[in-house]
Amino acid sequence: MALGADRQTGEQVLAILGFHKIGEPPTGNRATWFYVSEATFGSFLSRLQDDAWHVLDLQTFLVGVAAPARLPERSVLLTFDDGYRSMRQIALPWLLRFGYPSVLFVPTDFIGKCNEFDAGIEPQEAVCDWDDLRELQRHGVSVQSHGASHRRFSELAPGELEEELHRSKATLEAGLGTPVEAISYPYGDGGVDPQAVDAALERTGYRAACLYGGGPNRLPVANPYRLARLAIGPDTDLRAALEGKIQRRTS
Repeated sequence: MALGADRQTGEQVLAILGFHKIGEPPTGNRATWFYVSEATFGSFLSRLQDDAWHVLDLQTFLVGVAAPARLPERSVLLTFDDGYRSMRQIALPWLLRFGYPSVLFVPTDFIGKCNEFDAGIEPQEAVCDWDDLRELQRHGVSVQSHGASHRRFSELAPGELEEELHRSKATLEAGLGTPVEAISYPYGDGGVDPQAVDAALERTGYRAACLYGGGPNRLPVANPYRLARLAIGPDTDLRAALEGKIQRRTS
């Protein structure tokens, strides 16, 4: 088994993997980079198992970000953006097969609708409805925030940002009955004033926020509201990515 830099240096590593769509696009549509085939997704999970990565649930992840000594040397969090229905139909059976928990980041204005925020750019895909989200949650998928309107944070005025954070959190907590304490930035856009965004996240009760791009996080993290996340696509060399050899992308 090839070992990453963490084994060689003794450093603790927390890798956050960022997926979007698992499976094939709708008939008649091309597969963009954000589609990971079912077979490739299964191979990624197998790679994590073979290389002895510890897949975390959300609460263990949140505790570990604040207290790294409580995490294993090689930890990984599986995350999925946008809340596509393929999460329930295709990804969940694979996650259950491996016994892996995960996190689904959902833009709440689009629950039970489709990805209108990507109209003309990505194929139209169904977004999970409340029944889907409850079923996912029942099987170890923590449903967390991806904003409400899926707008870039750099486009939001301070008041709009506060409203987005409050509304998405309140909507999910009311619909699912569990705390919402993590968010992934739509398009990986952390805003034009990171300090102001961090303060707004803290005020509204978020404990962690994920960017999109970069490599594994070395612990302790400098800022829980600026966590790097490996952008995972069909051509990703997962072993190399987990060793920090990955190029940045935006979504």
